[in-house]
Amino acid sequence: MLDRPFTKEILDQYLKELAKEYRRINGKSMPAEIILIGGASVIMNYGFREMTYDTDALIHAASSMKEAINTVGDRNGLSNGWMNDDFRKTRSYTDKIIQYSKYYRTFYGVLEVRSVVGEYLVAMKLCSGRIYKFDRSDVIGILWEHKRNGTSLTMGKIKKAIEALYGSYDVIDEDVKQFIERAIQDGNYESMYKRIRQAENENREILLEYQEEKPNAITEDNVNDIISALRKRK
Repeated sequence: MLDRPFTKEILDQYLKELAKEYRRINGKSMPAEIILIGGASVIMNYGFREMTYDTDALIHAASSMKEAINTVGDRNGLSNGWMNDDFRKTRSYTDKIIQYSKYYRTFYGVLEVRSVVGEYLVAMKLCSGRIYKFDRSDVIGILWEHKRNGTSLTMGKIKKAIEALYGSYDVIDEDVKQFIERAIQDGNYESMYKRIRQAENENREILLEYQEEKPNAITEDNVNDIISALRKRK
């Protein structure tokens, strides 16, 4: 099976199918909750990014939800684990996400879908801060869209969100702090978004080439150093 991009419309359809399948297995008396995060939350709530290949979520449901996810995936030719909660193992996970999530929609009366938006989504992206994914361009895109909508996110709001989710602003790496503080001070989000998105794509390509040469050499601890060294070499 191939990885397929999810747009908002496609993901809505899969969530609808998932709710229907879950209800078929469990009936009406077993509700479930899914909280969309990351790229899935971005495409559900913002227009600057049209698609994602990841459907990361926090899943609170009966064990049969996994069967429902696999059934919907098989039916639509999706890769195994097209929706999963492996995110729980990452550094940007916190059990406070539920508290600060926002209601999106209920499907078939059994599946409530929520998502993380605004300064809380920015906080999660900053905690991750990867330069080879779309973490940083997503942050700029969110800032850009809120500015256009007249609901600008200030540094104060973002710090409060980080503290609410993670307890302290100090959980954010120093280079990421400099990135967000300079970005908000600059405020030219449109040109910044294009530049950072291009750099992230380049970093991803560099890593893929390196991984072919040296499988298993990349870790979360050394990935930024590897990218920096490879970019200098190029």
